[in-house]
Amino acid sequence: MNGVTSLGYIGLGVSDRTIWRDYAEGVLGLSFAGEGSDGAHLYRMDELSRRILLHEDACDDILYAGFEAADANALTDIASRLEAAGVDVQQATADERKARAVADFIWFKDPDGLRLEVFCGATRVFDQPFRPRRAMSGFVTGEQGLGHIVLTTTNLEKSVAFYRDLLGFRISDYINITLTPDMVADFAFLRCNPRHHTVALAPLPLPKRLQHLMVQTQNLDDVGFGYDLAVERGTPIIIELGRHSNDHMVSFYMTTPSGFEAEYGWGARTVDERSWRVERHETPSTWGHKQNF
Repeated sequence: MNGVTSLGYIGLGVSDRTIWRDYAEGVLGLSFAGEGSDGAHLYRMDELSRRILLHEDACDDILYAGFEAADANALTDIASRLEAAGVDVQQATADERKARAVADFIWFKDPDGLRLEVFCGATRVFDQPFRPRRAMSGFVTGEQGLGHIVLTTTNLEKSVAFYRDLLGFRISDYINITLTPDMVADFAFLRCNPRHHTVALAPLPLPKRLQHLMVQTQNLDDVGFGYDLAVERGTPIIIELGRHSNDHMVSFYMTTPSGFEAEYGWGARTVDERSWRVERHETPSTWGHKQNF
């Protein structure tokens, strides 16, 4: 099956882009890359011209997610599969392609109404090397893409089927998480490349579609310095340092200026398709990750 290959970019609607720039550069280490043709503020984390696009919007939530396809043929295959399943697929306009800096893309909505874009031909600017805005080694991207996103859903089974059967994701594992004494939920973790998961689906009654965004650094010290910077700047730490049971990521979670969470991590294991077996976990972490709420 021709499916998506990575998370290429995300578009966020934020109410205060000035505060976001200070956070994105000063804590995360992203690089502000100017304003796009549609007015979005662009942030880089590698050779792609834009990874995170900030739009002025009071929702303070994700507006869209852009997934990469290998080429135009793969894009056509994905569009055909979506249309055969009754999904309304729209072709991007010239202005939209310019705003995303890609050769072509289609867009449609997932079962909970989130706009998803599948593109090919992203603009890469190797002549303008990425330079983090704070002292750090950089991010793990490449074939693994931007990182991962955790999306809330009203129907886990329906959403898993959509991302798996129509977009080509594969199930890595499930975690049965006790959120409160009265709330237990299964989270599904899906991959489309060696990264353990690019999308996780969480059946949570949260007001936002984006529960958290994860970026992975190249060095453990980047996580430690990032933690100290977050504390010094007064960024709320929502989950303390720990290691996850499924992807083995060492990370901590902080609250972004928009209220959803950002996971800042290092050291995740990757998936070998030849030997991987779907797993189930009863706890999200092997150690740490103390919750501050």
